[in-house]
Amino acid sequence: MKRVIGVLVENKFGVLAHVSGLFSARGFNIASLAVGETEDPTVSRITIVVEGDERTLEQIKKQLNKLIDVIKIFDLTNKDFIDRELILIKVKITAKNRRDVIKIIETVGGVVSNVNSETLTVEAAGDQNKINTLIELLRPFGIKEIVRTGRIAVAVEGKKK
Repeated sequence: MKRVIGVLVENKFGVLAHVSGLFSARGFNIASLAVGETEDPTVSRITIVVEGDERTLEQIKKQLNKLIDVIKIFDLTNKDFIDRELILIKVKITAKNRRDVIKIIETVGGVVSNVNSETLTVEAAGDQNKINTLIELLRPFGIKEIVRTGRIAVAVEGKKK
């Protein structure tokens, strides 16, 4: 099962390396990792998605709590949360299929960020299902390149799953 963890850390050099090093040293695979500054410029938030059972999740949280730069850990796994991911996809196009590709992009709520005679670059944001659907719809046209941010997530106030 995928586990989603939010970690508030001090926004300083080397903290991300310590956090990611903790995972690799213990053999935990990170499925997704996104980091950015919060409303407080001295604090960053890391959103980590890992595959594992409840025991694995508890071990990860214990190890993260041992790091001096970790301020707070949020286990979002069993909570209602909003998650998003940003993706850029470069798709092969021809004069014949350009309109079809654009129609798919618009249907999924994406935006054409760049276009030339051979490729079209799509920008889209959404939950993992939306992003994966967009990829599968564009795959038959020929995907040249995909760049994904990884998931970010925030808990929904006052609700539990």
